Amino acid sequence: MAIPFLPHRTRADAPRLPPFLPWRPPARQSGPVHLGARQLYILPTGAGVAYGLMLAGLLLGAINYGLSLAYLFTFWFAALGVVGMLHTQRNLSGLVVRAGTATPVFAGETALFPLLLDNPGRTARRRVTLRHPAGGIEPVDVPAAGGARLQLAVPAPRRGWLAPGRFAVLSVYPLGLFRCWCVLELDWGVWVYPAPARDTLPLPASRDSADADGSGGVEGDDFAGLRTYVPGDSSRRIAWKTVARGQAPLTKRFAGGGTRAIWLDWISAPERDAEARLSRLTRWVLDADAAGRAYGLRLPGQEIAPGTGDVHLRRCLEALARHEPR
Repeated sequence: MAIPFLPHRTRADAPRLPPFLPWRPPARQSGPVHLGARQLYILPTGAGVAYGLMLAGLLLGAINYGLSLAYLFTFWFAALGVVGMLHTQRNLSGLVVRAGTATPVFAGETALFPLLLDNPGRTARRRVTLRHPAGGIEPVDVPAAGGARLQLAVPAPRRGWLAPGRFAVLSVYPLGLFRCWCVLELDWGVWVYPAPARDTLPLPASRDSADADGSGGVEGDDFAGLRTYVPGDSSRRIAWKTVARGQAPLTKRFAGGGTRAIWLDWISAPERDAEARLSRLTRWVLDADAAGRAYGLRLPGQEIAPGTGDVHLRRCLEALARHEPR
């Protein structure tokens, strides 16, 4: 399915992975990826290069002075390095990488892309980490016949479809002398909704008959649940008990506020700039959902019939995210 509006990074301005990671771009993969020897690269780290220079110095000293003990230490340390290289590759070989489901975010937030690592082998995999242009994460251990979860944190500065792009699964375990990695690009992404307007304006009145207060309806009295807090939500709707318990702030939702559906129309937004109008409509959608009102959305060339509920909320926010100004 074609995505009509992709305002995010292009190949020209996309940040690159560190230079040691890729040297051929991988194809996008949709299913689980089994890491094998043909997909893994391995090179010495800085410590590994120093280790090799030390071995070269020992070997030259042994040849120059004819010391049997120096030969013994040289070949013993060289064998240790070779064994460490094999174990570094085995630490990633056989892992299965799967993409998890990312949660949509608003522009200006950080999108979290969960990555699942499955280890079907009998040996635990130690200190496996990810590397991405947006930054790395702390290494994790993957238990034998078990799994681990990692998260790519990717900034989402603009609305639209956000794909994390290329990333690397890597490890330097056990000795830190070699770095083994695999560059992947999975077929996944997430919608970034427009950032809601910070200031709150009354909901537009219904076209057929406005409510008495002129705001398009008031909150209902029936509590209908909680949703994630979005900057700009009214402080009266914040569930302060959850904040007092040290949890993330949530916003209360109500039902029964009115029977007439309201239309959130493109032409009703007071802003002139297209992106500012989308931000205003996003704020109205969130406010109408929190108030339990049935609402519809009208955009140039698109109309969504009035409705309520989480499915309707996601449909409207996604329409705002993919809208292409004309």
